[in-house]
Amino acid sequence: MTRAYVLIESAVGKAKGVADGVLKLQLTDSRVVSVDAVTGPFDVIALLESDDLDKVGRAITDGIQQVEGVQRTTPCLVIQLG
Repeated sequence: MTRAYVLIESAVGKAKGVADGVLKLQLTDSRVVSVDAVTGPFDVIALLESDDLDKVGRAITDGIQQVEGVQRTTPCLVIQLG
């Protein structure tokens, strides 16, 4: 299982709409596990799961980046240490 946190920067005043839009995405090869609005340099953080790294990438480019108000995404892959 591949998991990735996607750090999302939104347009000013659009964080709620971005969070709602990401949560409502109907992805075919990945699953949105959670979406949270946060403070700091990013506005929204989403957790994605899929069985393949390429599918996670497509979920970001074809899904999350297409949500109105999204300006930039930074994916952070989850790794197993030890």
